[in-house]
Formats: sequence, structure tokens, C-alpha cells
Amino acid sequence: LEPYFPKSHGKPRVDDRRVLSGIIFINRNGLRWRDAPKEYGPHKTLYNRWKRWSDKGIFAHMMAGLAAEHGEKKTVMIDATYLKAHRTASSLGAKKGGVAA
Repeated sequence: LEPYFPKSHGKPRVDDRRVLSGIIFINRNGLRWRDAPKEYGPHKTLYNRWKRWSDKGIFAHMMAGLAAEHGEKKTVMIDATYLKAHRTASSLGAKKGGVAA
């Protein structure tokens, strides 16, 4: 993934691979940015890097490059759909008294 990361300008920044792992962890687990484990670096850095890279299209470039290196000429689809149900969602279909709607 090293060639897909943007070049650093100015002072050294937090390791891109560690930040990318943190971004993936947050998105996979449906957490808030501030709930990121400290091992990934400051939550503000994770969010800022995610926002900046998203706006610049770096994630799309990464995925296109990785798919192109795979060698297949077919369309590759990556589904990032993830919905987290609220803890009361299972009881929404039932009325009070135990009678289903």
C-alpha cells in the first residue's frame, strides 16, 4: 500500500499504515472516532486523515490499484455495507402484551 499513500510535506506524521489500520478498525466495528484504541494514534488524527484522504480520492485510487494488480479483467465490486441494529430493534415488530403486529 506504500505507493498509494500521499507524500509527506513538512514535519513527520503518524505512520500511514497504523492510521489506515485504525480507520479500518473504526469502520468495521461501527465505533465513534473518539472510541478508537490508543494503539492507532490520536482519534483526531484518524478522523482528519480519513476526511482528507476521502476528499482527495486516495481510498478509491487504492482500491482501483489493488484491483488492477490482481490481474483479472472483470469488474471487481467491494461491498462496504454495514448496518448496526439498535438494541431495541428486535422488539419493534411486537406490540405491548406480547401480540405481534
